[in-house]
Amino acid sequence: MATGLASKRLMKELAEIKSKGTPPGITLLSAEDMQVWLFSIQVLGDETIYKGETFALKMKFGPRYPIECPEVTFVADQTYNAVIPIHPHCYSNGHICASILGNEWSPVLNCVAICITMQSMLASNKKKERPQGNDRYVRNAPSNPKLTRWHYDDDTV
Repeated sequence: MATGLASKRLMKELAEIKSKGTPPGITLLSAEDMQVWLFSIQVLGDETIYKGETFALKMKFGPRYPIECPEVTFVADQTYNAVIPIHPHCYSNGHICASILGNEWSPVLNCVAICITMQSMLASNKKKERPQGNDRYVRNAPSNPKLTRWHYDDDTV
């Protein structure tokens, strides 16, 4: 549950989204409370392997947000025709292995920055495939991806 500092920060982020909007391809779908927000993400450009696909990104906020990263997952959502992306860092249960959601989290980041990072991660992908060990991970994964001990590899090396 987001309280105190978290609620104040989220109200500020929501006001900024309402006044300035979001970047192209990113839409705030739901922010009815200060606990769970839902964004849609589309990868822009004709060269993307995700052209025409919509993804829903759910963010759950704890009382220590923004000191601690929110719980972030891709979700399938029929209302918005959203699917979980097939990507080397996205497990079929929606969990995302991305350092920005782990050891590289910084309180200066916000919800829109997370969405932009996920949009960029998808845009740079050239092959639709699940992470190695997807089935094993999904079978044994905690419900909260923040409880997973991720190993981050630098894809650019």
